[in-house]
Amino acid sequence: MQTLDLIVGSQMGSAEYVAEQVVESLESHGIAVNLHEQPELETCQQTLWLVVTSTYGAGDYPENLLPFISALNNTTDLQGLRFAVIGIGDSSYDTFNYAALNLAALLKEKGATLLVDVEKIDVLQPDLPEDTAIAWLPKFIDSIA
Repeated sequence: MQTLDLIVGSQMGSAEYVAEQVVESLESHGIAVNLHEQPELETCQQTLWLVVTSTYGAGDYPENLLPFISALNNTTDLQGLRFAVIGIGDSSYDTFNYAALNLAALLKEKGATLLVDVEKIDVLQPDLPEDTAIAWLPKFIDSIA
């Protein structure tokens, strides 16, 4: 059975709720998930990560993600790590999904491999963010098969 670390960046709870729905769907596909709602780099030991993060303020990371980002900035080599990112944001801002995009760029800069394009969920769309994330999951699952 494949296992991944699901890392959550959530300021107001929406990304946390999406992540919980994603966990259920992944587990139903036979993928074990270690959920990290207060992520610490040293506890994320899998070579496969899925990050679900909102963008806060003017393109900033959610507060619960800041120590994790700081630890990533101090890391030199993430080769061997494969990852995907689901971003949740509001397209009326010019910093739409910046946290997700910046985190993906940081991981790639450190040598990690992005498996599929960052999924940029727009809360202004009629579909619920969790439904959009679940609809995207087959792309991710195919990329790790």
